[in-house]
Amino acid sequence: QVQLEESGGGFVRAGGSLKLSCKASGIDDIKWMSWYRQAPGNERELVAGITLGGSTHYGGSVKGRFTISREDAKKTVNLQMNSLKPEDTAVYYCNVHYRNWELWGQGTLVTVSS
Repeated sequence: QVQLEESGGGFVRAGGSLKLSCKASGIDDIKWMSWYRQAPGNERELVAGITLGGSTHYGGSVKGRFTISREDAKKTVNLQMNSLKPEDTAVYYCNVHYRNWELWGQGTLVTVSS
């Protein structure tokens, strides 16, 4: 079955940390792996992405606080989120490009209280 399974969302106080993980199954030849987020009333935005070669890209608001990594043997992409702020509150979505296709996860909610 082709799917992305996300985990790690939850509630945390400002300044805290969370780690999101996304495991792909049923697909191969994975290229780009990334995390997006969407807060209520806002458009979905790129948080961080990582290429097959390990090059990383970050949205401006998370640089220096979030770290994306991938474990290709496990078909997993992780997002370590530190120094979380209330404005990081959103549903976080995993996104994977494989072959000529794109796959989205169902989303995991991250809530940061002030």
